[in-house]
Order: sequence, then C-alpha cells, then structure tokens
Amino acid sequence: MTSFETVDLFSGVGGLSYGFEKAGFISKYAVEFNSSIAKGYEENFPHSKIINEDINTVNIKSVFGNLNGDKTIIIGGPPCQGFSQKGKRIGLNDERNFLFLKYIECVEVINPIAFVIENVPGLLTNEGGFFLNEIIEKLQGLGYSLFERVLNASDYGVPQNRKRAFIVGLRTENATFTWPTEFGKKVTINDAISDLPILKSGEGSKSAGYRTAPVSDYQVKMRGTVSKVLNHVSTKHSPLVLERLKLIPEDGGRTDLPPEHLTKSTFSGTWCRLPANGIARTITTRFDTPSSGMFTLPRQDRCLTVREAARIQSFPDSFRFPGGKSTQMLQVGNAVPPLLAEAVGKQLMKSLLKMA
Repeated sequence: MTSFETVDLFSGVGGLSYGFEKAGFISKYAVEFNSSIAKGYEENFPHSKIINEDINTVNIKSVFGNLNGDKTIIIGGPPCQGFSQKGKRIGLNDERNFLFLKYIECVEVINPIAFVIENVPGLLTNEGGFFLNEIIEKLQGLGYSLFERVLNASDYGVPQNRKRAFIVGLRTENATFTWPTEFGKKVTINDAISDLPILKSGEGSKSAGYRTAPVSDYQVKMRGTVSKVLNHVSTKHSPLVLERLKLIPEDGGRTDLPPEHLTKSTFSGTWCRLPANGIARTITTRFDTPSSGMFTLPRQDRCLTVREAARIQSFPDSFRFPGGKSTQMLQVGNAVPPLLAEAVGKQLMKSLLKMA
C-alpha cells in the first residue's frame, strides 16, 4: 500500500494532522509560527518535523523542494484577514490575504498529489465567491481538479456545531472525490464529558482519575487506553460570576439573570449553559469565560476545562496541551476537530488509492 505523507501549513496544535493520521496518512512536516503552540505539535507528533517560523521567512524551495509530490499531501488553513473592504472586491492581491499565496506557492513547489484547504465558510461565499474564484483559477492553472464544500463537525461525530469550508485538490484531470456521508445520530455533551471528574470553580489537577467508567461509545473512543485525565483544571471564577451562575438553571442562560446582573456582553450564547442532551456551539479560545459564549457546564457552576473543551473538539485524552492556560486554550479553540479532519481524510485516501 502506498504511504502518503502530509505537510501541514499553519498547523496549530495539529487537529488536521491528527485526523489525517487516523485516516492513514503520515505527518511529515508542519509549519507553525507560534512557538508555544509549536511545542504542543512537537509533543504530540514526535515523528514529524515542526518548522517554528513565520512561513514568509521559510525558503519553500530549500525546505520542501526535494519532497516526492506523488506521495505528498499539503493540508492547512491559511489565515484569511478579510475577503472585502468597504464594499470593494478584494482578493489575493490584498496584503491581508497574502498567506493564501504562500499556500499556493507550496503547491507550486511541491506539486503534491493532493491538497486540502480548510477555512471559514465565508471563503466559499463572500463577495459572490469572488475570492474563491481567484483561488480556483490559480490552482486549476496548476493542473488540479477541485472540490469545495462547507461541512459541519456535528455531522461527523463531533458534539459541536462548527462549520468549516474545505477545498480538496487532486492532481489529475477528471478526478473523483466524494464528500463524507453524515453520521446521522448526534453526539451530545453528556456523551462527551459526563465521565470526567466533577469540579468546583478553581479545582482540578494536571492528572486525575476518571469519575466513572465510559458511558458512551464516544467516551470509549476518546479514552482509548489512557488511565488518567490530563489538563482538567477549572478556572477560578470571581464571587460575582459565581453568584450569577447560581441563578442560571439547567438549559438556561442570559435571559434568566435579573436586571442587576445583566452584562453588556453580546457574544452568541453568553452566560448560557451547555445543553446536557444537545451539542455545543463553536468552541472558541475563551471557553473559560461565561460572558464569552455557551461555555458553562450543564449542572456545575463553572466553565469548561481544557480537557472538556478538547473532548468537545474530539481530541482524544492522550493528546497533550502543554504551556499555560491561555496557550492551551489557543491550541484547543483554534483547532480543526480531528474527527471532522479524519472524515475528510478517509475520503481523500479512497480517491488517492483509485489514482495509484
């Protein structure tokens, strides 16, 4: 069987890399600018070479020029600062979007058998698809067949409403690619985290035992052979925040607070409890703050720990998030859910094996 290796550009802690490894790919290289996050990638992918640099300073030809394109896949989500400005159609020539050009440069140099671009849903629709059409024009000009779609992580076993755009490119004419079939049954918050230790505000430890045996298939999958819970420490909330949380019933939120406790926060889901039998809204990098979104536990008066948020992102319990709390939250909140990545990766592997 042919072995395909990935080059993960703008890798973060490695949500895409992990999902693609579960789909049968091997992580070969990763590029990540943030040194603290790069350490997280290095710890979880010791077999991969992490390039901790601004991609603009990386000599693409020198670093990647000798890779075998027939066995290489480029994956990654180039940060996109904006698609339009003051009603004008702004595309790849806008300096805010230059990182897309670096991604395309890597495709030109490596000539990979395939690539996957992951980004916000607006990539496919903003300004009537003007920005997308520019990307398509450049990549088709390099000889790739392209497929694009917005997928919701909740349709692929992730207990979270998180929509992401994907563009898949295959280096062949008349290529075929089939998007993954939706799983059907949703994984709930209870399915995801009910086996983790109950904590009060400010409690927790870097390593602890599980509260119960697994009570769902999802918990079995996330635990694997791990015997301890890592990164499960609750943020210590202020007395005022705790007073407010006690006023919010299960499945409640901001509207349950009396006028004297209402804040000016306008984030979607602010002060809302996660639905025990439903799914989470998008996990962001501020999931330890109740005023930042729907991040409060269904029955515990506190916000998510790093491990609970990682579970909702579909990272297995064996995956480590080193560094301080803010760094850990960046690693988790900015990641592509591994189960979503795995679903796309499996379909890409099927297409590549047909081409081999």
